[in-house]
Amino acid sequence: MASPRDHRVLVPIDVLEGESVPSTVVNAFASIPVVLLGYREIPDQTAPEQARDQYGDRVRAELEELRTVFEEAGCDVTTRLAFTHNRLQTFERVTVDESCDAVLLLNPAPVLETVLVALRSEVNVDYIAQLLRTVLDGTDLEVMLFHVAADESRREAGAELLETARTALVNEGVAGNRIDSRVVVDGSPTDAILETAVDHDMLVVGESRPSVRRYVFRDRAERLAKRTVDPVLVIRGEYLEVATDESS
Repeated sequence: MASPRDHRVLVPIDVLEGESVPSTVVNAFASIPVVLLGYREIPDQTAPEQARDQYGDRVRAELEELRTVFEEAGCDVTTRLAFTHNRLQTFERVTVDESCDAVLLLNPAPVLETVLVALRSEVNVDYIAQLLRTVLDGTDLEVMLFHVAADESRREAGAELLETARTALVNEGVAGNRIDSRVVVDGSPTDAILETAVDHDMLVVGESRPSVRRYVFRDRAERLAKRTVDPVLVIRGEYLEVATDESS
């Protein structure tokens, strides 16, 4: 098993649009350090310095209120402020600067009881288990491990992947009765994940192609985040790479 590491999640918030963090999400992420990024995407003709002068104090005040909410829940919180012409570039830059493992895309979450974890065959399940255990600490959240097989011939391999992930979670200390799993066969993984996500309260997905040079959401995870009504935790691709021996 991979050695344990500290985890950190980036939470981008457009506070000037009235975006906030549901209390259910705050409570669920109380056990993991978060970086609250108060951002505002501005027109190309507006200089970031100009926007900072105009809106900076308001954004800082909103961020401090959110920091207090997270801290009162017992969370370790860092805040960042950004006025940007490209929010995706900014999200990626801050994830690298702050060594964040994942990005939480906020959607309304009046209830947060079950988490759908969509796994692909090439992911590093040990790492995902470590991150999930950190998120699950101190909560009653239940987990559904989910895999979409391209055809029936790959169903068994999908089931083996989910069993490996379940074992990794149990080894991390997550009770087995909190974990379920399901494999479906579907030619459209995105549609299958979205259909299943309707019955769950948060979706966990990974970047499709690991690379810190890519924007965080330019893959299937972005499409899922835009089409689901639940919070989406996007695990950065570089952390999903399986270590290989390159000495040969």
